[in-house]
Amino acid sequence: MVTALLNLNENTNRVLNIIKMKYQLKDKSQAVEHLVDKYIEDSEDRELRPEFIQEVLKASKGPFIRVDTTLAERYGHKNVQKRHTKETR
Repeated sequence: MVTALLNLNENTNRVLNIIKMKYQLKDKSQAVEHLVDKYIEDSEDRELRPEFIQEVLKASKGPFIRVDTTLAERYGHKNVQKRHTKETR
């Protein structure tokens, strides 16, 4: 467990007291924990949900287009300069 000293404005303090009373919590630290738990439940990132992982796995097997030329070469743009990278030795 971590101990933290918080500076709260009056409004935040009032809200924590209301949450403490509403949920019959012992102290404000439990009210903060309750708020954090609610936040985690409500705002879980889509990326962490199992449905999203299944979508990504399905998409990774999906149809892909093989591209063996640059877009400029493929569509006949002659004024595009190719950029070469220097190899460092």
